[in-house]
Amino acid sequence: MSARAEPSQYDLIIVGSGSGNAIPDFLADWDIAIVERGTFGGTCLNVGCIPSKMFVKPADIAVEANHSERLGVDVRFHGADWAAIRDRVFGRIDPIAEGGREYRANGSPNVTLIEGTARFVGDRVLDVEGERITAPNVLVAAGSRPVIPPIPGLVETGFHTSDSIMRLEKLPKRLGIIGGGYIAVEMGHVFSGLGSQVTLFNRSDVLLRVQDHEVAQRFTEVFGERVDVHLEHLPTKVERRGKAIVIHCAGDEVEVDELLVATGREPNSDLLDVEEGGLDCHHHGTVVVDEHMRTSAEGVWAIGDIANEFQLKHVANAEAAVAFWNMAHPDDLRAIDYKAVPAAVFSNPQVAAVGMTEREARDAGIDVVVGRRDYAGTAYGWALVDETSFAKVLVDRDSGLIVGAHIIGPQAATLIQPMIQAMQFDQPAAEVARGQFWIHPALTEVVENALIDALDQL
Repeated sequence: MSARAEPSQYDLIIVGSGSGNAIPDFLADWDIAIVERGTFGGTCLNVGCIPSKMFVKPADIAVEANHSERLGVDVRFHGADWAAIRDRVFGRIDPIAEGGREYRANGSPNVTLIEGTARFVGDRVLDVEGERITAPNVLVAAGSRPVIPPIPGLVETGFHTSDSIMRLEKLPKRLGIIGGGYIAVEMGHVFSGLGSQVTLFNRSDVLLRVQDHEVAQRFTEVFGERVDVHLEHLPTKVERRGKAIVIHCAGDEVEVDELLVATGREPNSDLLDVEEGGLDCHHHGTVVVDEHMRTSAEGVWAIGDIANEFQLKHVANAEAAVAFWNMAHPDDLRAIDYKAVPAAVFSNPQVAAVGMTEREARDAGIDVVVGRRDYAGTAYGWALVDETSFAKVLVDRDSGLIVGAHIIGPQAATLIQPMIQAMQFDQPAAEVARGQFWIHPALTEVVENALIDALDQL
């Protein structure tokens, strides 16, 4: 029997073409291999945040049209051209993914693209479909995949995840959704907004349960006006009856035409046999890393969904920058800073948050004052005729610093930004609220007034 050939040698191997593809210029003289087993560009570009938000916009317009009477305007939503929307979205995204692949395959003189599934077979040695490669530095950036719950009949019946739901051939008349997190409610908004009858099943008593409880409760109330929400139960069985999918839940039977499973995502560490490379994992499968993005294996780094629980593109990008710098500058290590990690849910209503929830702060023993302002209490809120949205700010009574902020309502993902900056740079709440001009009557006054409300309690 002939001996196995020596592995091909590189300076750096990158597993995953999402944030791992953001190779900095200071590595231009390194011989780099990128391994990708699926569509080039990662989750965010192809099946995640970018295409989903491109679907959210037309859904927002459709929902606003159906509520135009409150503004004294006669506008109506008469239906959506699903194929046109879908083709506009992926007509933009697919060429970007293919262009990225083509560039790495043929246009990057120091990069070799290897397509296939990588698995560790030793210290910094990977096997890709029978080809072995090695490098003194390996960056694991292989992301995550949808969790599939063990519901009887689910696999046999057939279902969609976020990987496929946006590429449906036609808008379903009836859509079932299992899950109550950000993917479930964003897609629930898209399809209900564009005309589908949506039924959502969630095991918790509120949607978006990781959000501040007051926000989660309000979101559940408002979202439930458009979507048939079943709380505190998951389906016990799924089956196909003719052309329909029948969902059994809490003694009821609900028939739908398509089914989306959105019950979370799990890291792809098991697909890479990371233990064979000496990488330690947490019990939920995320790779253990330190503040420099180093794993437990020398020379192996990890970023993104496979290495953190945030599952946020902006976090993965920041981690990639730290990891690339550190592998090239071992005597000048940089650290990742998770001090003020924000997130947003682009459903309707929109939700944004940074820092602790009120419950988390009190459980941690922090004496917080809560500042709150309804959109309806501001001039622009009057223009919107908004009666349900609000901003909430948590201020540490002892330090005067902001420890959390939560917004539900129009433009929430934008309005949260001053709070992110304040928390990141330790700006006291008083300085943020009173030390600058806030444009009147812009919607940012919601944030300003929430801060002032908190300060009035100090």
